[in-house]
Amino acid sequence: MKESPDPRPNLIGLSRPQLVAAMAEIGEKPFRAKQIWHWLYHRGESDFAAMSSISKTMQATLAEHFVVRRPQVERALLSSDTTRKWLLRFEDGQEAETVYIPDGDEERGAACVSTQVGCTLTCRFCHTGTQLLVRNLTAAEIVGQVMVARDTLGEWPTPDDVGRKLSNVVVMGMGEPLYNFENVATALEIVMDGEGIGISRRRITLSTSGVVPMMRECGARLGVNLAVSLHAVTDELRDRLMPINKKYPLKELIQACRDYPGASNARRITFEYILLKGVNDSPADARALLALIKGLPAKFNLIPFNPWPGSDFETPEVRSVKAFSDILQDAGYSAPIRLPRGRDILAACGQLRSESQREKASRAKARAESGLEDPC
Repeated sequence: MKESPDPRPNLIGLSRPQLVAAMAEIGEKPFRAKQIWHWLYHRGESDFAAMSSISKTMQATLAEHFVVRRPQVERALLSSDTTRKWLLRFEDGQEAETVYIPDGDEERGAACVSTQVGCTLTCRFCHTGTQLLVRNLTAAEIVGQVMVARDTLGEWPTPDDVGRKLSNVVVMGMGEPLYNFENVATALEIVMDGEGIGISRRRITLSTSGVVPMMRECGARLGVNLAVSLHAVTDELRDRLMPINKKYPLKELIQACRDYPGASNARRITFEYILLKGVNDSPADARALLALIKGLPAKFNLIPFNPWPGSDFETPEVRSVKAFSDILQDAGYSAPIRLPRGRDILAACGQLRSESQREKASRAKARAESGLEDPC
């Protein structure tokens, strides 16, 4: 028999005001919320009985009314290049993937978090886009991904900035974050809180495919670094690769980038550009890209296409990628070529996709053919 979901509210994912309100509902004053916040996000504690600065009576009261719940790690994979990927299961049985990407020296790295189960955008080069949108992730499920990464890296209590392995967060996993902005914003405000997880907004990058109406609000409320998934320099090509361009064409998208609060030479907008062999990787494309973003405080993140099962595209030749990068760098822009990380576990850019539903269907079919019944 399947167990019924726990009816007690999860304290993970509540904003500070929401946590204060939750404590008020059980007759506690605001200071209690501050205590619990410290235990949740600085110490990483999930057991009320281990919160030693809180009386045993209060520990019991908290346990009666609330839970502290992370996403469940359904599967953990470690790449040959030390990239990690987790398939995480949520309380309703839905799943999404999270990746930890170490820097070159492997002393520090970034958690790449997902914001939706599946995606609504169907970008042709992206594996996630082949999985239809199921639902948005909650603030608890988003911040919980960072906490799972911290669990694995053994980084509780929160280390100082010097000793921290998980130094950055990139909101570049499954889903379009600006189509789930309120939950994403609440989660990132928790991640940025100096009395908790404490990752600076300057170390957080949010990537959008170009949801123009939400870009200014994102910059004004969160002030995080902005990355824009561009991948084409004409509306004709971008319409084919990224259907969202039909709604928010390049002219509107580039203007929204110019209007992004806080963008400056010190905080440049990153344009992500997946290079597809024979599609968008020519010297002419590189020169057109320079003309498109002229005058913007910008840098580029060049990503040779990472193959995935069933994709129609190919990875460009190394010399083509280098020539593209050289044109941008000769014009004075930073244009590093992102080395693929985690390809062997499908953890590289554009490769994330929860296979769980397909696997479940295969198992169910096998059980049916063998005459076995599904467990209830």
